[in-house]
Amino acid sequence: MMGASLGAFYVKRGQGEHTTFVKLASFAGNGEEAGRVEFKPGEGLIGQCILEKRSQIINHVPDDFKLVTTGLGEAKPKSIFITPVIFEDEVIAVIELGSLEPFTEQQQTLLSRVVETLGITINSVQGRMEIERLLKESQAQTEELQAQSEELQAQSEEMQAQSEELQTQAEELRMINEQLEERNRDTEEKSKELQRVKVSLEAQAEELKLSSKYKSEFLANMSHELRTPLNSILILSEMLSDQTETGLSSEQQEFARVINTSGQDLLSLINDILDLSKVEVGKLDVVFEETNLSELPDSLVRNFEHVAAKKGLDFTVKKDKNVPDIFFTDQQRFQQILKNLLSNAIKFTEKGSVSVHIKLAEEEKVAQFINTSGANNWVEIKVTDTGIGIPKEKQEQIFESFQQVNGATMRKYGGTGLGLSICREFAKLLGGWVIVDSEEGRGSEFTLFIPSLPQGVNSENNTAAQIEEVAAGTAVPSAETNVEIQININDEDDKIIEDTNTTNLFKNKKVLVVDDDHRNIYALKYALEREGMEILTAENGMECLEILKNGYSIDAILMDIMMPEMDGYETMRRIRSEGIYEELPIIALTAKAMKGDREKCLKAGASDYVSKPLKMDQLLSVLRVWLTN
Repeated sequence: MMGASLGAFYVKRGQGEHTTFVKLASFAGNGEEAGRVEFKPGEGLIGQCILEKRSQIINHVPDDFKLVTTGLGEAKPKSIFITPVIFEDEVIAVIELGSLEPFTEQQQTLLSRVVETLGITINSVQGRMEIERLLKESQAQTEELQAQSEELQAQSEEMQAQSEELQTQAEELRMINEQLEERNRDTEEKSKELQRVKVSLEAQAEELKLSSKYKSEFLANMSHELRTPLNSILILSEMLSDQTETGLSSEQQEFARVINTSGQDLLSLINDILDLSKVEVGKLDVVFEETNLSELPDSLVRNFEHVAAKKGLDFTVKKDKNVPDIFFTDQQRFQQILKNLLSNAIKFTEKGSVSVHIKLAEEEKVAQFINTSGANNWVEIKVTDTGIGIPKEKQEQIFESFQQVNGATMRKYGGTGLGLSICREFAKLLGGWVIVDSEEGRGSEFTLFIPSLPQGVNSENNTAAQIEEVAAGTAVPSAETNVEIQININDEDDKIIEDTNTTNLFKNKKVLVVDDDHRNIYALKYALEREGMEILTAENGMECLEILKNGYSIDAILMDIMMPEMDGYETMRRIRSEGIYEELPIIALTAKAMKGDREKCLKAGASDYVSKPLKMDQLLSVLRVWLTN
């Protein structure tokens, strides 16, 4: 309609001093697209039009201006028309046209009328694109929360409802944008409505973050509530099962051992759930260090040979000679993966054999499942059994949380269905992957691919998203460490323990037990008094400070963390603030055992840290170290 032979269309990008106008489209040109790639406000005549917010027509075109090219020749344009596109008194785009004939008054009027509505249209399109981007971000965040535990199922359903509501809103926005094209006079009001929806979506995204935070806090508190009664159960049942110390019959002692074993199973379940939860929220730390693979076969035989023999199974471990002895990975997670795989293989095999084969992996084979860049080399560990096997249609499902092949399997063999989920998630954290090849009734072969990573997992190489695409999607579970009870005893401490007479060391030592749970106080008091210690008790931090204030000579304090009135952290800080108690051993006891708790306890003034449920031999080892010091 303008009769132009050259043209370029520029759109605003950025704000303030970073504002530029970038070319989105052009027409004609001499061997290349017409117009510059980008320019800034005030740069050249076109930049000056932006600053002045008005059009310019140039009828005296310079000699060096770009020519209009046809098949028959070239010609210089006679007239240049530059006009800004304005929306709400702000230039958001620029149009530059070149013509072989001067632009007529009608053409100039036409372009000025068109740009009035063009500014509204451009703003509407940009608003719609921003809303679509926010919708995609919100949908991605919603999908990340779909692998929650049964306790949060109701919340997951609520999130799904919100996702469906967002999709409905997106459809409504699309219809609104179509109406905007026909009703330009209503554009401003509709744009404000879209802005309100954007704010609502951002608020919902914030709610999703809060939901993840609340889940972590809930699991931490549930861990504390479960471990507190479990602590006294394990301590008392362990003492009752001691044949040399109790007058119980062998049958009663067996009852106590069953109670203790059941408590340990419950503790293992709590640990697994915490493991899955912490991997899910990205709070599981991994430490890459030297791991001696030459010792791995003997370690596996030592730990599992007697279990396999008890079921009458042949158990073999083979390691190829070309496998390096030194390997860089997180040894604790690596061993837990193998422990879970072997425990499953033995549990689901009634007769035949279970074998382990450790060999170097072919990188081309590993690349089918995961990005292999960044690793020194790869090791492939196969765990093969002649057990019940897994149907093809169930082989991906078993890696999901709380999943087993079927209900009959769970009833016959027990378990929660967390082991394989933890294996795959831990393998992912270590930069590797776990696959299964199985046939129902003929056994299974689980393969762990693990890289040697001296520098740890690089975020660019940790291709969790690629893994999920290749492996058809896996649930994101998981967890902290096994919430193990960690006792810091070095080699010198061990020598001290060996050279110290236990009875003389503990005899008449005065220990203050600070705990708000009477069951724990009862169990600890009874166990420590058997070692010859004198026990004082306090139910909270205020009572503890009062006892110290009364001048009692205390040799050590066992300090619970979660207590009413004054918790263990504040109590330890107040004790350390008194100069006379700077060297007093304080052992922090906590049933929470979440990430960062150990560092927090030591920072508050604890000498050492032990997580509940306690094992008496480990607690006594810690006391030996500090009472000796």
